[in-house]
Amino acid sequence: MRVGAVVSLLILATILSPGQAPEAPKVGQIAPDFTLQYATKDSIARTPLTLSKIVGQRNIIIAFFPADWSGGCTKEMCTMRDDFGSLEKLNAEILPISGDYVFAHHQWAKDENFQFRLLSDHLHSVAKVYASYNDKYGYNKRTVFVVDRQGKIAYEDLDYSVADNDDFNRLKDALAKLQ
Repeated sequence: MRVGAVVSLLILATILSPGQAPEAPKVGQIAPDFTLQYATKDSIARTPLTLSKIVGQRNIIIAFFPADWSGGCTKEMCTMRDDFGSLEKLNAEILPISGDYVFAHHQWAKDENFQFRLLSDHLHSVAKVYASYNDKYGYNKRTVFVVDRQGKIAYEDLDYSVADNDDFNRLKDALAKLQ
């Protein structure tokens, strides 16, 4: 992990008093940077992904989700997989993040044929910075952020639902506005 990212996370941790949850980054703010290990359907990457190193190339969908193989998470990621072509046309890259290990991500990505990287935030440090961690249950909340090519939060959905495609369609509409 880059020194700057580690320092940012440590500063945030010391600012918050015990029991106080961070606020989610707001639309218009610079997206908090992070560095995480990841897996694809083909391999487990040796070099971690750093958000700030890919900002500017495409709009980035950061999708926090609870767990690999769960029903809702499989539905969410399969929707993104099945509509991958339209997301690419909207100049978007998908970065799903959960607390699962990269080994589980790799197997899940192979089983479901995901075309995108699955990031592992096993300690939930990134999820906490993005206010996407559920302290009560010990896993990520289902939240979605879009980071634009300038590195700013352009869209957020802190209650993303997979009950129907309404939230996914709102996400695509937000991406279309960034074209």
